[in-house]
Amino acid sequence: MWPLVAKALLSGVLIAAIAEIGKRAPAVAALVASLPLISVLGMTLLWLGRPDSENMARHAEATFWYVLPSLPMFLLIPFLLRQGISLWFALMAGCGLTILLNFLMLWLGRRIGLPI
Repeated sequence: MWPLVAKALLSGVLIAAIAEIGKRAPAVAALVASLPLISVLGMTLLWLGRPDSENMARHAEATFWYVLPSLPMFLLIPFLLRQGISLWFALMAGCGLTILLNFLMLWLGRRIGLPI
């Protein structure tokens, strides 16, 4: 139970740090948020729980393919905000787009043999 609590606390600290940095320097917070810190942390914890090179390689490769559908969200949200759309609607639309694109990635990935 304690390892799960430690993982959750560490993840929360990263998110809180990015939010605090963003109050003073939005571009720096964006840079920190764009770093694959959570992915690296997740891979580290996965490795500690199951040190298997092939499993880790599959995880890292699948992560790459799942990052791609999330990228358009970061263009849609600022576009909607600049059109006067509320933040909450813009976030929901961005998340909805990401979910849709993830399903598309799953479908397409299976058809062309991606390791997802």
